[in-house]
Amino acid sequence: MRRILYFCLMEVNDSMINKLATLARLRFNDTERESIKSDLQKMIAFVQKMDEVNTDDVQPLQHMNNLANVWREDVVQGTCNKEHALQNAAKHNNEFFMVPTMIKKQ
Repeated sequence: MRRILYFCLMEVNDSMINKLATLARLRFNDTERESIKSDLQKMIAFVQKMDEVNTDDVQPLQHMNNLANVWREDVVQGTCNKEHALQNAAKHNNEFFMVPTMIKKQ
């Protein structure tokens, strides 16, 4: 397996923070901006640390476990009839649930 190294020499500066803030529609004061800059630098340093890990014998993963398709089987089950469904409704007209109007027509 060929080992690929990714080098990220990204500089976290005020321009980058301003661009991210604009894209995310956020506003920061100077104290928050410095805190965010520090956090981003730590995150980038953490990802760069992964380049030091020897992954020569590690196969790529698609999933974190070996389980495949652990969903339950679809089983047809009984349904309730209209009378039973309306039995505990606060308001109904013997055919439909009655609910308060939420959107008024103009």
